[in-house]
Amino acid sequence: MATAVPATAPAPDALPLRPRAPARSPMAWLSTVIVGACGVFLLAPLLNLLVWAFSQSWFFPAALPTVWTLKWFGYVFAQAHLTQAIIYSLTLAPTVTLVSALICWPAAYAIGRAQFPGRRFVTVFILAANAFPQFGIYISLATLMYALNLIATFPGVVIVQLLGTLVTMTWIPAAAFASVPVTLEEAARDSGAGPFRTFLRVTLPLAMPGLLTALVLAFLAAFDESQGTLLIGVPNIVTMPVMMYSLVTGYSEPVAAVFSILLAIPSLALLLLIRRHLVQGALASGFTLI
Repeated sequence: MATAVPATAPAPDALPLRPRAPARSPMAWLSTVIVGACGVFLLAPLLNLLVWAFSQSWFFPAALPTVWTLKWFGYVFAQAHLTQAIIYSLTLAPTVTLVSALICWPAAYAIGRAQFPGRRFVTVFILAANAFPQFGIYISLATLMYALNLIATFPGVVIVQLLGTLVTMTWIPAAAFASVPVTLEEAARDSGAGPFRTFLRVTLPLAMPGLLTALVLAFLAAFDESQGTLLIGVPNIVTMPVMMYSLVTGYSEPVAAVFSILLAIPSLALLLLIRRHLVQGALASGFTLI
């Protein structure tokens, strides 16, 4: 009868040697320090706002507030002019984004899919629209608005906020349309699909990531715009970024902190939604149009 031979542990010399982790170079350590410093530089103001928003009393040399409270949020929503600014911002930004899409996307499709004389010039000209000082353009536009009785009106603010979205809503969608392979559209046409059905079933779905990215960035540009709105909309149309000017100077720090957090929430939420497209280079693909 055979007996089982117990397995013996291998000799120490026979054990595989674990490779040592490569030593980090001085440049790697320097990069880590720089990235950490940038993170602190960006996050420290946000953390300071959060602390101020919930503080009842905070005096030096205390590192944190001695009394915490939620009353400042209630105070902000109880003020009619502050809530009206929130309503204006949440109404204007979607309106501007929709109007910008209706104006810019047909032009973006023509730039991305058609070959016509002066195409490159038009593309560079649209990008160069942001090369000029925006406030000077707003002053010139205010003169025209005054002649048309659009000062301190909702349509006037929509027009001035459109200026900050035209490049984004044309450049990125044009790159998205240009990236759609022509062979796929030709295959759909050969299968009997008409031009409109080919656009809905083939071109539009493939270009949708770039279009969504442009929508979100245009919304953020309109939501955060302050100079043109201050010049054209005041005193009737006051948005959240415009209201921040008076909050910083005329209110206590907790009120301004709460309002700043409310202003930052839509931007952070939408940037998280398009993070995947930003990482994949949906924005950088626009430069292939030049």
